[in-house]
Amino acid sequence: MEEKDVQQKERDPYQDFLSDISSQFERKSEEEAFIQSLGTTSGEEPTEIKVGERVKQVREQKGLSLEDVSQRTDIEASYLRQIEDGEVAPPLGIVIKLAKALEMKMGYFISGEENRPYTVVRKKDRKLVSRYDSEKGKYYGYEYESLAPHKKDRHMEPFLVTLVPSATEEERSAHDGQEFIYVLEGEMEVRLKDEIHVLEPGDSIYYDSTVPHLVKCHGQEPARILAVLYTER
Repeated sequence: MEEKDVQQKERDPYQDFLSDISSQFERKSEEEAFIQSLGTTSGEEPTEIKVGERVKQVREQKGLSLEDVSQRTDIEASYLRQIEDGEVAPPLGIVIKLAKALEMKMGYFISGEENRPYTVVRKKDRKLVSRYDSEKGKYYGYEYESLAPHKKDRHMEPFLVTLVPSATEEERSAHDGQEFIYVLEGEMEVRLKDEIHVLEPGDSIYYDSTVPHLVKCHGQEPARILAVLYTER
């Protein structure tokens, strides 16, 4: 194992690693500079968005009931109601299914109107979507921030995702599209069908989202990843 990899694993606080690396190496690699650009030490919390409100608005505009959407997605109507009421924030796989059922791009539910030919996102302006029970404050595995809101006609959805240890065991999901993931910090576990892969900082994976999959934190420390989802719609 190279000395650089050993140092990266021994550095527990990720931000300490980023601040110290300039003194350890004469120049930063492109990878290190990119990772630092995704840092979260902006002094402000990302703005939290409410996916459920947009789902409900679109559903009602299209004259659909919760049962209609449930039949199109195989998602229980009771869970859909929880999403719309803001009791839970849905995982990305569920958002993709809802977007297809409601004939919308998933990006609309994440960032609202898509009306720009390009988008620049400052650290302080990133939109946070937390996956948790708002009443109990219980985390179920991750929170994610949109890195490309408002870009029109986009097929890629890049996210900065924080995976946290969770006692809740989830089932693998499958949906349209493809996913690319690059590990920035910590260890991530990816389950694809009967295979289990553990990825460390610098590792990446690219797979078809139609393959039943589950992405989760590996071990007892949080992990941060760059995830890019591709959908045709």
